[in-house]
Amino acid sequence: MRPLVLSCLPAIFAAFVIAASSQTPSQGRGVQPVTVSFPAAQSAKPLDGRLLFLLSNDASEEPRMQINDTPRSQIVFGMTVDGVKPGQPMKLEATAAGYPVRKLSDVPEGDYTVQAVLNIYETFHRADGHTIKLAPDRGEGQHWNIAPGNLYSKPVKLHVGPKGAAIKLTLDQVIPPIPAEPDTKYIRHIKIQSDLLTKFWGTPTYLSAIVLVPEGFNEHTQAHFPLVIFHDHFVDGIEDFRTTPPDPDLKPDYSQRFHLAGYNRIQQQEAYNEYKLWSGPNFPRVLVVKIQHANPYYDDSYAVDSANLGPYGSAIEKELIPAIEKQFRGIGQGWARFVYGGSTGGWESLAVQLFNPDFYNGAFAACPDPVDFHAYMTTDLYSQKNMFYIQGAEKQIEQPAMRDYLGHTLISVRDNVAYEAALGDHGRSGEQFDIWQAVYSPVGADGYPQPIFDKETGEIDPNVAAYWKDHYDLNAKLQRDWKTLGPKLQGKIHLYVGSDDTYFLNDAVYLMEDFLKTTGTPGVGVPYEGEVLYGPRAEHCWNGDPTLSNAYSRLHYNTMYLPKIMDRIAKTAPAGADVTSWKY
Repeated sequence: MRPLVLSCLPAIFAAFVIAASSQTPSQGRGVQPVTVSFPAAQSAKPLDGRLLFLLSNDASEEPRMQINDTPRSQIVFGMTVDGVKPGQPMKLEATAAGYPVRKLSDVPEGDYTVQAVLNIYETFHRADGHTIKLAPDRGEGQHWNIAPGNLYSKPVKLHVGPKGAAIKLTLDQVIPPIPAEPDTKYIRHIKIQSDLLTKFWGTPTYLSAIVLVPEGFNEHTQAHFPLVIFHDHFVDGIEDFRTTPPDPDLKPDYSQRFHLAGYNRIQQQEAYNEYKLWSGPNFPRVLVVKIQHANPYYDDSYAVDSANLGPYGSAIEKELIPAIEKQFRGIGQGWARFVYGGSTGGWESLAVQLFNPDFYNGAFAACPDPVDFHAYMTTDLYSQKNMFYIQGAEKQIEQPAMRDYLGHTLISVRDNVAYEAALGDHGRSGEQFDIWQAVYSPVGADGYPQPIFDKETGEIDPNVAAYWKDHYDLNAKLQRDWKTLGPKLQGKIHLYVGSDDTYFLNDAVYLMEDFLKTTGTPGVGVPYEGEVLYGPRAEHCWNGDPTLSNAYSRLHYNTMYLPKIMDRIAKTAPAGADVTSWKY
C-alpha cells in the first residue's frame, strides 16, 4: 500500500476540525461556472487527460499539494477530457466527481484558493489489441501533482459561491523535469529498456534500480555478492542511508504518529548509523536493490505478470535482475537471492517467492497488502456482496478503510473510493484500490481493468473475485499447491505485521498463519519452517523487531534481516558455492 502522506495519525481529526472551522461562514452552497484552458505556448497539439479543479482554505501551500485520502484533504473535483485544443475552454461539468465534497453544488460558499491541473494522458496501443489512454510515469512515481509535463494554473484567491463571478483559469504553468540522481561511492543506478514490456505497451518501456553497493566494492573486484531486493514504492534514493551526521541546522519536528520530538533528526541519525554499520568491519557484504517500476497505473507494478500491466514479473526476473547481477557482480544463483519489504513491498516479497520459489531463498514480508482476499482489508470478497458496508438487521453499517492506533476510523471505504474516483475514471486514479484492480483483474471489454466492485454502489462482482482468487490470492495458492510448492518454500516464509495495522492488513495474515500452522500434518504436506510474528498495538508498518518500537524498526530494513539471511545462506548454499569472496 502507498504509505500515508501524513505522519501524524492521532492528530488528523483535530486538524480536520481546525480546517473545517476556518471556513468562511456559509451563505449558500455551490460553485459558480468554472472554465479552464491552456495556451498554445504550453501545447500546440490537442491534449487528453484528467482535469482537476482544486479548492483550499489552507494558505500554507498550493492546493495541488493538499489532496490526499485523509480527513485533512482539501477539495478536488475531476473530469476526463479528450482532444482539447489550445485555447478551447473546458467547462467543469456538474457531474464532475468530487472528494471530500462529492458535488460542485454542495461546496460551501466562502473564500478559497483555487487551482486547476491537467494530468496529461498518452495513447497506448497494447499488444493485446486494446488502445487505451493513461498517464505515463515521467520519473516522479505516478504523482499527478508533481508529474513533469503536467499543466497547472497559478493559485488564485477568490470568493466561491453560486452567485459569484464566473471562474476562468489558465493552465500556463508546466511542471519541470526531475533531474537524475548522480552515482556516489555507495549509491549506484542502472536503467534498461525491457523488451518484454516494450512489446506489451507498444512503446519503449524501461526498468531501473537503485543499488546500494557494499564497502570495498571498488577495491575487491574479484568478489561476487548475494543480492537482496528491497521491495518498496517508487523512490529516487535510499532514504535510510546517510553518509554524514544529522544536519546540525535541522529544525526538530514532532511526530504525532510516534509521539516523538525531533523525529526528523532521529531519522537522519538512524540513517547515519546504518552507514557506519554498512561501512564498518565484519558487516555482511551484499547488494541491496530498490527497483523502480512505476507504470501508467501506479508507482509500482507489484512485481508480477498481470493482464493489465503486462509481464512486469518476468521483466524484473529475466531482464533487470540479470543485468544488475552482471553489472554489480552478483552471485547470480537462487540460493544467494533474497527479498524483503513492507506494505506493497511486503506483498511483492511474498508473491515473487511463491510464484518463482527457486529464484529466491527467502522472503521477509512486513505488513503485506492483503494476502488472503477473505480479508481484503475489512471485506470478504468471496462471501460479502458489498465493499462499502455490512448489512445489519435494519441498516447498512459503513466499513472503515483506515484507522489510527487507538482504533479511530480515519476514512471509510466509500470515501476512500470517492477520493480515487475524483482523480480518475476507468481505474486511472494512480491510487491503491485502482492498482489492486489493475494487477489482479482481467482486462475489461473497454481495455481497462475489469472492476472488482461498482464505485457508486460498492457491489462486488463475484466473477472478478473468482478470477482474483485463482490468480493472486496468495493464501489460496499456498493451500491449493502446498504439496508441490511446500518443499520449495521450507524456511523461506517470514511474515510480520502489527496487530493494529492501519489498513487492517493483520486480518489476512491471521488467515495465512492458520493455514501455515497446518503444514507438516497428514494430507497437507511438509512443515513451512518459517515464522509469523505480530507487533502488539503496532500500526502500519511493523516489520518484526520485538526489541524496538515501530518508529525505529521501520528505519532498519537494510540491517535487521541480514543475520537471518546469513544464517540461511550458511545452511543452504550448495557444495562449491562462492561463500567466501564477498566476506572481507
